[in-house]
Amino acid sequence: MRHVHWCLRLGAAACFIGHGAFGIITKEAWVAYFAVAGIPRDVAFTLMPVVGTVDIVMGIAVLVSPQPIVLLYMSVWAAWTALLRPLAGETPFETMERAGNYGVPLALLLLVGRPRTWRGWFRLPDGSSATDPATIARVLQWTTAILLFGHGGLAAFTGKSLFATQYAALGLSGGIAPLIGWAEMGVALLVLAVPSPGLLIAIAIWKVATEALFPIAGSPIWEFIERGGSYAAPLALALLTLNRGASRLTLRWRLT
Repeated sequence: MRHVHWCLRLGAAACFIGHGAFGIITKEAWVAYFAVAGIPRDVAFTLMPVVGTVDIVMGIAVLVSPQPIVLLYMSVWAAWTALLRPLAGETPFETMERAGNYGVPLALLLLVGRPRTWRGWFRLPDGSSATDPATIARVLQWTTAILLFGHGGLAAFTGKSLFATQYAALGLSGGIAPLIGWAEMGVALLVLAVPSPGLLIAIAIWKVATEALFPIAGSPIWEFIERGGSYAAPLALALLTLNRGASRLTLRWRLT
C-alpha cells in the first residue's frame, strides 16, 4: 500500500505543478475559462500567475505534507477547472479526459483517511480512518475508465486538430486518430468490466507514451507533467488489484 500511496501522491503533485506552470507563463487558452466567471481578458492575465502559484504550492504541499485539507482542495479545484471547459463551449469529453486531475487526489484523500474533526483536516493523518481499499479501487477504476473514454472521444468524435499534429510528429497520418480513439473507448469499457493488473499497467504505459507526444510535437513539457494523474490512476489501481486479498487498509508508515 505504500507504493499505492506514493503513486497517487506523485501523480497529484505533477498535475498541479504542471497546471500551475501554465498559469505562471499565462496560457492564452485560459482566457476563455476566466470569461465564464465574467472576468475580462486583461484581469485574467493578471490573475493567471496568482492561480498558477497557488497550484504549484499545492503540488509541493502534497509532496511535503499530504494534509486532508490540501487533498480536498485539489479534488474540488481540479474538478472545477475541468468543468470550466464545457462551460466555455468545449466538448464534455475535455472534462472526462481530465478525470485523473480530480480522481487521483480524491483517491489519495480516501487512502490517508477522512478526518473526524475540523482540526483533523489540517493535521497529518495516521491512517486510522482510512477508507476500505475496495472503495479506493472503485474510485480509481472509474477515474481510469473516464479519462481513457474522454481521450478516446476527443479523437473519435471531435476531430481535434491536436491529434493530427501529434501523430504527424511520428510520421503518421492524422486519419489514424479516430481509430485509436475508438480503441481507447473500448478499452475504457473493458476497465470497468475486467480491471486486470496487466491491462492497467498497459494503460499506464500507453498514457505516458501518448502524452509524451506533446513535447515531441513541440508543446511545453508542462503538458506532459500536468497529466500525472492520468498515469498514476491506472498504475495505482494495478497495485491495488494485485493486493486485492487485503480485507482492510492498514497504514504502518507516517504519511510524510
